Amino acid sequence: MMTEFVSDIKTIPFNDDRIFKVLSDLSNLERVRDSIPGNKIKDFSFDSDSCSFSVDPVGKVRFNIVEREPNKTIKLAATDSPVPLNIWIQLKQVAEDDTRMKLTVRTELNPFLKPMVSKPLQEAVDRISTLLASFPY
Repeated sequence: MMTEFVSDIKTIPFNDDRIFKVLSDLSNLERVRDSIPGNKIKDFSFDSDSCSFSVDPVGKVRFNIVEREPNKTIKLAATDSPVPLNIWIQLKQVAEDDTRMKLTVRTELNPFLKPMVSKPLQEAVDRISTLLASFPY
């Protein structure tokens, strides 16, 4: 059963073109490597199209960008994950240097796992969207 976790809409004080160029190249994660909690995420590595890391107790997870729609959407899919997992980053510019961003995570959770992982997953979506909104574009 697909479950969706959606962030609040974040306001980013840059235009959508600039934000898209940064977020659609995962090697830009180097800029925020130091703000990633090392006690939660380990073995973090990335290139322009993918990123991977280890999370306890899940293990190694890898995401690949599967679609880029310029200045609008970046879609990522987990390739090494215990459950199917997709991430959408949506951008909408409402004025010059005023872009709204929403992060959506879709995953397939069985009825036993859902109550245990729903709260931590929603918290992770909220933390990631806050991090992306404060990114040094």
